[in-house]
Amino acid sequence: MEKLRYEFDPHNRLVTSKSGLRGIRKVLDGQFRISKGNSLSYHVKAPVPADIKAPHQVKLRGNWSLTKEHQLRLTLDKWKRQTFGDQVTIQGEILDVRKNSLLFAVTSRTKNNVTSRYILELSGSWQADERNRLTFRVNKGKESPDSLIFDGVWQIDKNYQITYRYQRKQLVRKNKEVHTLIFKGHWDIRDKARLSYALEGSSDSEFDFKTSAGIFRDNYIKYELGIGLSCRKEPTRRIITFFGKWKIKKGLGLVFEVEQEKRKIQALVFGAEARLTDKGTVSFKLRNSLDKGMGVKLELSRDIFKGDGQVFLRLLGSKKESTIQAGVGWRW
Repeated sequence: MEKLRYEFDPHNRLVTSKSGLRGIRKVLDGQFRISKGNSLSYHVKAPVPADIKAPHQVKLRGNWSLTKEHQLRLTLDKWKRQTFGDQVTIQGEILDVRKNSLLFAVTSRTKNNVTSRYILELSGSWQADERNRLTFRVNKGKESPDSLIFDGVWQIDKNYQITYRYQRKQLVRKNKEVHTLIFKGHWDIRDKARLSYALEGSSDSEFDFKTSAGIFRDNYIKYELGIGLSCRKEPTRRIITFFGKWKIKKGLGLVFEVEQEKRKIQALVFGAEARLTDKGTVSFKLRNSLDKGMGVKLELSRDIFKGDGQVFLRLLGSKKESTIQAGVGWRW
């Protein structure tokens, strides 16, 4: 009995062939779809050729990954490999990154050479792996999530946002085009050897980077880390420096205000144990948003304190020391 075998061509179309009959192949126009648990299926557009007993829908199960060319790949489980082979690689480009999802633009072509484009959306969460690489963990319900590893060096733009660039070859012209992904979010510092970047509007997606001990000064905060890429023996060095000003705000705490483009301010908020020194400065032992000590000491001139800062200095002068709680402010 002849068996049907399936494969996907470079235009993301399903192709069928019969065992034992070389050269007889049929292209079935259709589209990929993502359903519950990020499972993949291919829906064939009617009509199906009369001489092919192919299903109108093909369900595919396996493990998601990202190729070197940043294409989506599904490594099939053993029940599908005899019919489809080991892997399905979806040709296209990453269109956008969102707080809990990844959008992938799929490019296809009909038998009449008409190009079409549609979107697949994978749901999950963004994290940093043990090498400080950006990673998207694909949600698979009760199963363990799959990891899409962005095995390249990420950057910081003028707004202190994380950006990621990758190159890929165009199928037709064969020249390389650059794609840029922007991760919108905000920074958080909870430890002297760890730096976090939370995606905007999400409680699940956060890059938690391992770093060397941070350096805290009167006009900057600096961290250094390494990004371990598969193609390099040594990690790629990355230095992140936040330039700004320290302020005391009664209802917030000790704040380091970072100025971005168009004078937009991002505030890094800390708690602290504060005391006046004999040198006329204020010494701070920083605490994070969980009110835990960070192991960071900071000494600031009294001259930087204005507004609420002046009230705080008078309080500090009367009590000799005071505690500031992040997100709450200082205690009277």
